[in-house]
Amino acid sequence: MNTSFWRDRPVLVTGCTGLLGSWLTQTLVESRADVVGLIRDDVPQSHLIRSGVVDNIRVVYGDVTDYATMERVLNEYEIDAVFHLAAQTIVGIANRAPLSTFETNIRGTWVVLEAARRAPTVKRIVVASSDKAYGAQPALPYVETMPLHGEHPYDVSKSAADLLAQSYAKTYGMPIAITRCANLYGGGDLNWNRLVPGTIRNALQGKAPVIRSDGTFIRDYLYVRDAVRAYLMLAEALDHPEIQGQAFNCGTAEPVSVLEMTRMILALSPHPRLQPIVLNEVKNEIKDQYLDSTKIREAIGWQPAWSREAALVETLAWYAQYLGYKLRVEE
Repeated sequence: MNTSFWRDRPVLVTGCTGLLGSWLTQTLVESRADVVGLIRDDVPQSHLIRSGVVDNIRVVYGDVTDYATMERVLNEYEIDAVFHLAAQTIVGIANRAPLSTFETNIRGTWVVLEAARRAPTVKRIVVASSDKAYGAQPALPYVETMPLHGEHPYDVSKSAADLLAQSYAKTYGMPIAITRCANLYGGGDLNWNRLVPGTIRNALQGKAPVIRSDGTFIRDYLYVRDAVRAYLMLAEALDHPEIQGQAFNCGTAEPVSVLEMTRMILALSPHPRLQPIVLNEVKNEIKDQYLDSTKIREAIGWQPAWSREAALVETLAWYAQYLGYKLRVEE
């Protein structure tokens, strides 16, 4: 990424209190960008708030589904770059309450894109899709030419948002790039029902972590700081026509089973002898899913900079500090 590119550049980040949004906003602030963050609900435990980064941005309180708000923000702050990250991101919540997921993830996307289409200052837009947008595919790893056909509520919401972004790029010639990231993890993810934060919290407390599936599901796990680099590098590259309207997978090419990832976290934790409890009760989730990231590597030179072990060590340290534990290893 090119730090000088962002200096004094007006940037809007939707979903800035989330895991990715917090770290992206922090990096933009460190790069001296002029950041506007859209916040719907107060999240005082968010990394954005706890780190103090929020004090260095302009905050707009509003909902991404409200067109008047989005039109006002883009025009009043003369936004150049938009990172659209706001979404309901939890698969279980989407299964339990699909309407709020569809409203935020689908309507929110078309509202942002339509407001950006009409805002003369917007020059680059990166839209967060997901590897879940592909649904279940017959072959692995997933490549960008595969069709998008999510079946369950969260997957469908991401398929739809992804297609909307492609449609706006192709129909209106808008400078949009789409990211399809593997499962993100890192300090600041407070959704404890997710594998990494839930396992880390249990491990720090000396409790056995719980695996909702049978443990054999295959996933790729991408460190949030590597994802931030991908977003910024793609936004910087949107001056080039060959990047516009394109979707890019972002993964590590190192897929592991849920059980393997859990054991890796435990091995780095203060309680490496803990054994996970396998519930085998998960429903409506894709079994095996990982990505081929050749396209983004060849297009802009992005690839992960952190090893999984180094990223997990940093992540464990973040949660230990957050939860008030010292990282003492068992004798």
